[in-house]
Amino acid sequence: MERKENILETIQMISEDKLDIRTVTMGISLLDCADSDGEKAREKIYNKITHYAKDLVTVAREIEQELGVPIVNKRISVTPIALIAGASSDKDYVAFAKTLDAAAKKVGVDFIGGFSALVEKGYTKGDRILIESIPHALSETELVCASVNIGSTKAGINMDAVAQMGQVMKQTAELTADMGGLGAAKLVVFANAVDDNPFMAGAFHGVGEADVVIHVGVSGPGVVKRALEKVKDKPFDIVAETIKIAAFKITRMGQLVGTLAADRLGVPFGIVDLSLAPTPAIGDSVARILEEMGLERVGTHGTTAALAVLNDAVKKGGLMACGHVGGLSGSFIPVSEDIGMIEAVEVGSITIDKLEAMTAICSVGLDMVAVPGKTTAATLSALIADEAAIGIMNHKTTAVRIIAVPGMDVGDTVEFGGLLGRAPILAVSEFSSESLINRGGRIPAPLHSFKN
Repeated sequence: MERKENILETIQMISEDKLDIRTVTMGISLLDCADSDGEKAREKIYNKITHYAKDLVTVAREIEQELGVPIVNKRISVTPIALIAGASSDKDYVAFAKTLDAAAKKVGVDFIGGFSALVEKGYTKGDRILIESIPHALSETELVCASVNIGSTKAGINMDAVAQMGQVMKQTAELTADMGGLGAAKLVVFANAVDDNPFMAGAFHGVGEADVVIHVGVSGPGVVKRALEKVKDKPFDIVAETIKIAAFKITRMGQLVGTLAADRLGVPFGIVDLSLAPTPAIGDSVARILEEMGLERVGTHGTTAALAVLNDAVKKGGLMACGHVGGLSGSFIPVSEDIGMIEAVEVGSITIDKLEAMTAICSVGLDMVAVPGKTTAATLSALIADEAAIGIMNHKTTAVRIIAVPGMDVGDTVEFGGLLGRAPILAVSEFSSESLINRGGRIPAPLHSFKN
C-alpha cells in the first residue's frame, strides 16, 4: 500500500507539480588534450568529447522513458579551456570554442560549458587570450557557455579582471544585438566557483575531478510549493520541515537518475546538485514558494528571510537523501527564467538592490538580469564587484549573468524564449562607479579566509 502511494505521489509531482531532472551533465577532463599545436589540441578535444559523450543523450532518453521523469537538458562540461589552449601558440581561442560547439552538436547535447578561465589571483597567458576571445566565441557559436572566476574567499578579488569582465559582458551583448544580447546570457562571472556545477552557463569540469563523470541537477519548485500549500499559516518550524521532506524526495529522484546514467555510460557518478531551478512555466517558480510563505509579492520586506528558510531547508533535506551532494545546491532566482520573478519586476516589487540583498542567501547571484543597453561597462563591473564581495565575505558562490540589452531601456522587455524566458529591463544606478573600477589591483582576502 505504501509503495502504491509513493508511486501515485511521484506521478502527481511530475504531472502537476512540474518535477523534472533539469540536467544530466557529463564532465570530461581535457587535460590530456593539451598540445603546443592548437590544431592538434582541437582534434584531441573533439575526439575525446565525441567518444565519451556519444551515448549520453540516448541513455538519458532511455531513463526518461523507463522512469517517466522528464530530463530537460543533456549537457557537457569540460576543463577550463584557458588551461588547455594555453599550452598552444594560438593568439585567439575562438577556434577552440567552435570545436566545442561542433562536438556538442555531434553528440546532440543542449549546451557545453567550460570556455572558462580562473583568474581570482592573477592571469596566465591562456587566461588573457581566452577572456579576450569570449565576445566573438559566444557570438559565433550556438551551444558554448563561458565563465570566469574573478574572486575567492582564499584569494580575494582580482579587480583588474572585474574591470575587464564588465567590458566583455557589454561587448558580448552588442555582438548579439540581433538576438537581444543573447550571447551575454551564456556568460557567467563567478566568485568561489565550484568544480562540479552541472548547471549552465557556469559549468566547467574542475581539475580535481575524475577523467569523466556524471553529475545531475534536479529541480522541483512546484513540488515544494504544493507541499507548503498544505501547511498554510503554520509556524516556520513546520514550514522548514515540510520543505526538507519535499527536497528529500526530489533529491532521491536525482540520485536514482544519476546512478542509472553513470552505470549505463560506464563512468563514475559524481554529485546531485539539489538546486531549485525554476522555468518561466506556470507552477515552476521559486518566487511562488516565497509568496506561499506569506509575501504578497516576492521582493517585499521579508523576502530575504523567507529565502533563507527555503535555502537552508532544501540543503538539509537534500543532504539526508544523497551522500554525494555538490554543485551549487540551493535556490536559483534568475529573473527571466521564473514567472514569479518576472511579474515582480513588472509591478515594481523587485529592484536591482533587492535582488542583491537576496543573493546573500540564494545559490548564485544576479542571474539572467536584463539592464538598459546604455549601461556602462564600469557599472557592469561594479555589479560584479558587489556580488564577488558578498561571495568572498560569506564563503559562498556568487555570480553575475547580466545582459545589457542593446537598444532597450527601462519599461521594455526582452524575449529570449525557451527556458531563458523573458526579462523586463531593470533600472541600475545613474551614478558612476568608474573611478572605483579604474583602481584595479586586488582586493585582499578577508581575515576569516586564513584557517590553516
